[in-house]
Amino acid sequence: MPQIVEKDVRHIAAIDLGSNSFHMVVAKVVGSDLQLVSRHKQRVRLAAGLDEELNLSHAAMERGLECLAMFSERLQGFETSNVRIAATHTLRRANNAHLFIQRAKEALPFPIEIISGEEEARLIYLGVAHTQVESNSKLVVDIGGGSTEMIIGHEFEPGLLNSKQMGCVSFTEQFFNNGKLSRKNFSKAMLAAEQKLETIASKYRKKGWDIALGSSGTIKAIQEVLIGLGYDDGLITSKRLGKLVDNLCEFDVIDDIELIGLTDDRKPVFAAGVAILCAIFQSLKITQMFFSDGALREGLLYEMEERFARSDIRMRTTENLAKKHLVDIEHAARVKGHAKELLSDVQSDLGIKKKSELFDLLEWAALLHEVGLSISLRGFHRHSFYILQHSTLPGFNREQQLVLATLARFQRKSLKLNELPEFNLYKQSDIVNLIKVLRLAIVVNGQRNDDPLPDLKLSIKDNEWRLTCRDGDWLEQNKLLDADLQEEQLRWESAGWKLTF
Repeated sequence: MPQIVEKDVRHIAAIDLGSNSFHMVVAKVVGSDLQLVSRHKQRVRLAAGLDEELNLSHAAMERGLECLAMFSERLQGFETSNVRIAATHTLRRANNAHLFIQRAKEALPFPIEIISGEEEARLIYLGVAHTQVESNSKLVVDIGGGSTEMIIGHEFEPGLLNSKQMGCVSFTEQFFNNGKLSRKNFSKAMLAAEQKLETIASKYRKKGWDIALGSSGTIKAIQEVLIGLGYDDGLITSKRLGKLVDNLCEFDVIDDIELIGLTDDRKPVFAAGVAILCAIFQSLKITQMFFSDGALREGLLYEMEERFARSDIRMRTTENLAKKHLVDIEHAARVKGHAKELLSDVQSDLGIKKKSELFDLLEWAALLHEVGLSISLRGFHRHSFYILQHSTLPGFNREQQLVLATLARFQRKSLKLNELPEFNLYKQSDIVNLIKVLRLAIVVNGQRNDDPLPDLKLSIKDNEWRLTCRDGDWLEQNKLLDADLQEEQLRWESAGWKLTF
């Protein structure tokens, strides 16, 4: 057998910052195989620290930071590109999430992505799909601490996905906050879950599936308790869930629960998780469900592996959104091409690497900068900002969406830089430089015709950006473009930038 040389082995890690627990999984890529090396889990109860004003408490932050410091010990020597950290429901909602992320950088020096509920659902499905025996179609359900994701897909492609704000932590606070276990509390929790599912249940039932799979801690705990009750096959059915509710109601309070297979740390939120799953079974008419080891963190792992080309997913998302909003693809492609060329001219001056994700973000923003025209020509850059910030964009985390939206917002008109949002994953200066490049690419393509542009070069010297052309008479032959460039020059001056051409 040929020996694998260590330099051919790629070590990767994925971390899921959930509402109830933080999870880390470490793997190595050997040849064409991805081998799991270790799993790590810490109960953090982040959602329990979210107050009525949606601010995380100091104590909850400290629990999270302590866990990240522990994870950091395992990730010594890992390259940034080989670690992905995804934050979910609680950090999506927390108004002071940015404070936690800033402090987290000291404990764990890797970027944290806050992902949307839909993106979380997509990644959960990917993790299950890669760790499960293949079937024609599958329903995947994941009940987390603050949200529940439900996905129907075929092979590795999700077809229908949703994320609902109901989780075992949040429902415990709403319906079991007095610690009482009663049929009344269960009924209230199940009814609330069914109401949240009301708008989507018929779509799921109509689409159908061949196999239903549950992932993550809540459904794993339910399976283990059912095995403890004598259902050795671990299969979850509506009848067995009903029996489990009966057993739970035999106890007066949550603290008294004694069930084989139920751990002490899962006990406080177990009843709420059971109620949510009962409602899902009822609403979607599920007959039986199996447990799957795959989840969000495995989805992150498999997407990191280059064979699954994450950029392809985002490019497909970009093209679909452009098509949906009737974008002039030929014009957008010309802007994209020139934006890439101009950034390549100055990337070394700006300290941007050739394979930097900033190139990808610039190109995607160029393709989508005119999506707002589908609403109105007047102020379309602001319409583009809104669409890109609030659309569901599979493959993009929340901050990447904000970058696309920001580039679209500042593509034209006055430069109100005081309106620039703050970023955690990217340097503000890099975003500003992308804005400059995109604006220039849009201006030089302002004629919107098929005539090829001459060879343009962009350079920077002493903070002065200079656009040059080998054809000295070009601007004299393009009076309108000359006027547009002069107008752009004035806008740069008002922002404290310098442009010559």
